[in-house]
Amino acid sequence: MAIGKEKYYYDTNTLSYKRIQKSAASRARNIAAFLGASVAFGGIMVLVMFSYFDSPKEKQLRREIENLQLQYEIFNEKLEQIDMVMNDIQERDNNIYRVIFEADPIPSSIRQAGFGGINRYEDLEGYQNSSLISKTAKKLDQITKQLYVQSTSFDEVVGLAKNKAEMLSSIPAIQPVANMDLTRVASGYGYRIHPIYKTRKFHYGMDFTAPTGTEVYATGNGVVKNIKKSRRGYGNHIILDHGFGYETLYAHLSAFNVRVGQKIERGDVIGFVGSTGTSTAPHLHYEVHKNDERINPVNFYYNDLSPEEYDQMIYLSSRANQSFD
Repeated sequence: MAIGKEKYYYDTNTLSYKRIQKSAASRARNIAAFLGASVAFGGIMVLVMFSYFDSPKEKQLRREIENLQLQYEIFNEKLEQIDMVMNDIQERDNNIYRVIFEADPIPSSIRQAGFGGINRYEDLEGYQNSSLISKTAKKLDQITKQLYVQSTSFDEVVGLAKNKAEMLSSIPAIQPVANMDLTRVASGYGYRIHPIYKTRKFHYGMDFTAPTGTEVYATGNGVVKNIKKSRRGYGNHIILDHGFGYETLYAHLSAFNVRVGQKIERGDVIGFVGSTGTSTAPHLHYEVHKNDERINPVNFYYNDLSPEEYDQMIYLSSRANQSFD
């Protein structure tokens, strides 16, 4: 029996209650047991609290992490939008600006090239959000490099624009002989019947019939690259270098009016129509070369002709007739 904080037992010999006397060791054991149970219970409570409930500091840190994740996702969306704008700029650069100034497009292998060597993003690995952070870093690096390439390209385009006036005056843009009514167009670019061998052969220029001695004009600004006298092939002919990859050839001439190395301007008289070399009648054989390839001269008379006359020129030059050389 317990009375207050003291405990008693019933002594059957004396038929009375006596107080239980505890030893110091027993008291110490009880205290130790109580303290041990309290510590164990406290530890369990702390473990449960840390496992299922966040401390105020952890709650604050978790909110900050969630906010950073959100900001990274928003940042990635903005990078995607920037990438779309960059792709549009690159498309315009390749297919408009560089085409206008006749510059080769920049290959995608250069625009989209990655970064070789060691793993640049190794320090970002091993964390809970490593994938998100690495993705953002890679995208930013890619856009940074594309911006550098595009900036360099625009510097080149600006330089080309400054030379545009010179280029426009140098590119062949008129007919090499006076031909107001287009009646002098005899044969065009393409497969034609050879006048001597009577076989189907590719004709790399345009033939303009005209009396011997008719003036022949430079079709663009340039420098006289070559003058050659011959009784074969092109006969007496002149090659003008216009720069920007363009050259023009004037063949079967009767006489020359220029010298090698001379600078000439569009419309200057450089020679006179003849029938030298492999030719069956007085005429001018005219060719346009671009980067050492012979191309159709009919595409280079836009300074001379109206749209209607240009259509007529295309029709006349495309007839499958016999060439004069």
